Amino acid sequence: MLRPEQMSKISVTGSRTVMSDVIETIHELNLVHLSNYDGSWDGFDPGNPVSGADEASDKLVTVRSIESILGVDAEDAGPQRIVTGEALEDELEDIRAQVNELDDRRNELGEKLRSVEDRIDSMEPFATLGIDLDLLSGYDHLQVAVGEGNADEIERALADSGAVQEYELFTQGQTVAVFVYPTGEADDDALDDALVGADFASLEIPDASGSPEEYVAELKHDKQKLESKLNGVENELNDVKLDAAGFLLAAEEKLAIEVQKAEAPLQFATTENAFVAEGWIPTEKYAELKSNLDSAVGEHVEVDELERASYEEKGGHHAPLEKAEETGIATDGGHVTEGENPPVVQKNPGAVKPFEVLVQTINRPKYFEFDPTVILFLTFPLFFGFMIGDFGYGTLYTLIGYFIYTKFDNEAVKSLGGIAIWAGAFTMLFGVLYGEVFGLHILGETIYSNGPPLHKGLQPVEGEFAVGWLVLSLLAGIAHLTIGWGFDFVENLEHSFTDAVTESGSWIMMMFGLWAWIFSGAGGSAPGLLYGAESVFNGNPFPFGFTGFPAFNLFTIPVLGFPFSLWLGIFFLGLVLLVVGEPIEAVEFLNVLVNVLSYTRLAAVLLAKAAMAFVVNMLFFGVYVTEEHHGGETLEAWHFGLGHMPHLGDMAHGHEVTAIMFPGLVHSGVAGIIGGLVVLLLGHLLVLALGITSAGLQAVRLEYVEFFGKFYEGGGEKYEPFGYDRSYTTQD
Repeated sequence: MLRPEQMSKISVTGSRTVMSDVIETIHELNLVHLSNYDGSWDGFDPGNPVSGADEASDKLVTVRSIESILGVDAEDAGPQRIVTGEALEDELEDIRAQVNELDDRRNELGEKLRSVEDRIDSMEPFATLGIDLDLLSGYDHLQVAVGEGNADEIERALADSGAVQEYELFTQGQTVAVFVYPTGEADDDALDDALVGADFASLEIPDASGSPEEYVAELKHDKQKLESKLNGVENELNDVKLDAAGFLLAAEEKLAIEVQKAEAPLQFATTENAFVAEGWIPTEKYAELKSNLDSAVGEHVEVDELERASYEEKGGHHAPLEKAEETGIATDGGHVTEGENPPVVQKNPGAVKPFEVLVQTINRPKYFEFDPTVILFLTFPLFFGFMIGDFGYGTLYTLIGYFIYTKFDNEAVKSLGGIAIWAGAFTMLFGVLYGEVFGLHILGETIYSNGPPLHKGLQPVEGEFAVGWLVLSLLAGIAHLTIGWGFDFVENLEHSFTDAVTESGSWIMMMFGLWAWIFSGAGGSAPGLLYGAESVFNGNPFPFGFTGFPAFNLFTIPVLGFPFSLWLGIFFLGLVLLVVGEPIEAVEFLNVLVNVLSYTRLAAVLLAKAAMAFVVNMLFFGVYVTEEHHGGETLEAWHFGLGHMPHLGDMAHGHEVTAIMFPGLVHSGVAGIIGGLVVLLLGHLLVLALGITSAGLQAVRLEYVEFFGKFYEGGGEKYEPFGYDRSYTTQD
């Protein structure tokens, strides 16, 4: 799980007379990730496409163009079928001619329709104005303009113009028709010059006569006829789509396979009489490949396993094949290109598989580095479930995830559904431990005689849990980061023990040294919740009896009077090792403090989401307050008015009611109940959504920024074997 599937570099060498048979066999197996020949071998050239490749490629372009015109998608496919070469010649040509003719008609009608619509839009203001079109043009001395603007501004501009002798305005809404008789000295642009500063947008006067209303009505009639014709063509195209979609999808698949096979020699190294094809294959599949090629072409090809890639990177390439001598394979690397990385096949069981999408969002892991998917599977739902911790919300998350997982075919979307299922399951688990359903404590009161074992710490009476979760978040951060730097240690260990210690072990030493010092009291400056009798792990609230680490003070620093402990010594030793190994990284030495503190967001989101659900329920049910004795203190306990709202001084839950925090909309009449139900529904939907955007994103951030940043680089090549997963065709 932490490593990808082991890959082997293979070579297939044979006579060109059997190259097509080899291509056919390898393609059918769909196992070999072909490598491109780089042209570096003397006497070898890249191969040429097989005869017919151009023709198949042209037909493939034609099929995809027809599919695009018809809007064909995977849902339109019928049963699998065999597509013959004759059908690709005759049936495809008939469909192409029919579709092109209909598409040309559709485009022509579409252009005409757009032209009519544009003319209607330009004519609407004139129809609104109600002046015959032949009255708006054709004058020798009178100047006319029609447009949209402010009539008062236009009139003032005309009155102030010295070039205007007489004018008249006709308005209807924002449309204005301006008739101007200019002075004898004015030129042909007198009207335009007069309106330069006015709020007036001129419209082009159409070259037509008669009533604009009748003209618009005629245009709308033309539009209806064009729309009817266009709908008829669309229906004909849809009929063609229904008849031809299955054939087109099958033809596309057949042609794509033909093109793939025909262009395969471009990746081969060839001479006049021989060829060499290289690629990567899962090691456990090598025997299957060799057996099938032997059956297909016998002694005409030689299949060799050039290299079995180890997970140890050696200066850019891989360790030699471990059993070279036993198998007779040359250990000089054969034709392996130095620095070539094997493609990556992430090797995770079904339950873990959905979380690969979270890793690939950053980048696919390299072959030589650890695949963190399984760690995400173990930690992401745990973080998410801890922060939300509610059986009701968890049930909804699980149902939403199940819906996405079962209703969508896209693998990435299905993976998100799988992640939601796991996150919802852990949310339900913590909901049982917290005893909460949609923020109400009814589950805890139902299944536990003495209340749930855990509390979120929102109420004053349970406040010790809030600081408890804060400390537990720190410990979760230490554990999570230890795994990350541990992975980095192992990867660096493959280079040398010194690199592992200075580049990775140094950070682990610094982190454990600093936090052990803090949990031992930090020279008396650490808060009591971390160590001593008041430690949260000494019964406040977790009864683990942990009172902190022993201080192990070695000496007192002169002048400062501050004790220097063994833990600080470990921290500074780690810092020295870091400076020796990676001096530039020493400037970030406080990351061992900051990164761990970043995990306190787990406790912060836990309390924030609990508070939001509490407010929603408080508005609907109301909340009353009692006082309880707890650890020698009198603290407030908050209770929802689920059945009724008691009065001040009443006894509830064995204690006197001392305050009414909010009486609750459900207890305030019919209008309050109706309004309260709206608040209850929308409020919990909001909390549900924010659970994804806050708890989900914060959990992802801890994985990507804090955890991945310690060891993960990514950038692996995707395993894309030469072959095709048939969906629409059967083997010919």
